Amino acid sequence: MNARAPREAVIKMYARREDIHPREVKGPFATLRWACVWLTQALFYGLPWLSMHGRQAVLFDLGARKFHLFGLVLWPQDFIYLAGLLIISAYGLFLVTAVAGRVWCGYACPQTVYTEIFLWIERRIEGDRSARIRLDRQPWTAHKLGKRGAKHLAWGAVALWTGFTFVGYFTPIRALGAAVAHLNPGPWEAFWILFYGFATYGNAGWMREQVCKYMCPYARFQSAMFDRDTLIVSYDAARGEPRGAARNSAKGSDRRGDCIDCSLCVQVCPVGIDIRDGLQYECIGCAACIDACSGVMDKVGRPRGLIRYSTENALAGGWNAQQIRARLLRPRTIGYGLVFVLMAAGMGTALALRTPLKLDVIRDRGSMGREVDDGKIENVYRLQLMNTGERPHLFHVGVSGIPSAAIADEDLVELAGASARAVPVRVRIDHGAARTGSNALTFTVTAQDEPALRVTEKAVFIVPR
Repeated sequence: MNARAPREAVIKMYARREDIHPREVKGPFATLRWACVWLTQALFYGLPWLSMHGRQAVLFDLGARKFHLFGLVLWPQDFIYLAGLLIISAYGLFLVTAVAGRVWCGYACPQTVYTEIFLWIERRIEGDRSARIRLDRQPWTAHKLGKRGAKHLAWGAVALWTGFTFVGYFTPIRALGAAVAHLNPGPWEAFWILFYGFATYGNAGWMREQVCKYMCPYARFQSAMFDRDTLIVSYDAARGEPRGAARNSAKGSDRRGDCIDCSLCVQVCPVGIDIRDGLQYECIGCAACIDACSGVMDKVGRPRGLIRYSTENALAGGWNAQQIRARLLRPRTIGYGLVFVLMAAGMGTALALRTPLKLDVIRDRGSMGREVDDGKIENVYRLQLMNTGERPHLFHVGVSGIPSAAIADEDLVELAGASARAVPVRVRIDHGAARTGSNALTFTVTAQDEPALRVTEKAVFIVPR
């Protein structure tokens, strides 16, 4: 007898995406989430249109290699400040995560914000959750095509405006707006507007929770910053189980747990998880399930808090709010907080003491030093001056370190605000004033109208044999 051939099994490495249609929910956390949407978008869309000192207040001018930040002008040499800002932001995120979990993801992350905006558009055009599900199941008709077309046109308009605004941080937005209005933007500007518009449209309109679940690395390493005292969106199983509505029997009341198994907490979840299954990495901490459950508890006459922000220790020990707050200050949060404060203070001090004048000295290597007609020794240099402030200045260039050293050219240099200039300079000394070979020399540049604005830079003067 022949043995049966083994049956083949297909193992899928990626689960097929199921459409999620979150139900609209109202409550204090939903209000807070929309407040964050309005705040972040007012800043994002509004900042490029602000002007300061006659130019865009926030502009990352890559062509001119200058970053304008509310009157502060940063050059490539100031990259250390950008690195410091990124490190401070990272530690701020670590601190917030250790205290309150993924609140950044739930309220202020661009993916969450734009998904919320696109969902709002979808609800206004296609209807509530049940209407959208019915529309999905319907065959393609003129009615369905019209609704879907209107939704995607609205999504596209928001996405393109977002791409335009983003490019406006790198190209002066008023000039960019005039070019787009005349359908004549530069090729790179047009490419990046379309690119970021498409990214916004795809991420917020189509991929949504897939970005949070599969593409965002933060979901993967967040557990390294969690501990048993981190505030997370939690379901109180001891109070909620067993699930089901209260029942009356002949012998009296057979009361189950407070969870009536209405599944509203699942229906409002933007990533489609059931919070009653415990902490899951997909949870973005948006608290939509808290608002939904609180509304249900009000209707059935039971206290709120079946789903709430809590900690693992609090749930296990039955702690009250005061006991939870007492654990906010613990070694992990104190460490993150100290590093954050120290770095922020250091960055603020460095920016406050930063001199808005930079000087680089480059000696002309084509001429190692020469004797001129009057018997003096001459070296040629190029001074790279950068006025990182917004005001123009008249600068005096001086030299010291060798007796009789003097500038053979005009020693006054005018420099506009937020500009750079290369200045050729000839330095001469008397014959015999310095030894043969290399000699230390110091250049000093001082603003005529502001003597405190002063920088020095060392150089080398070569005396030929």
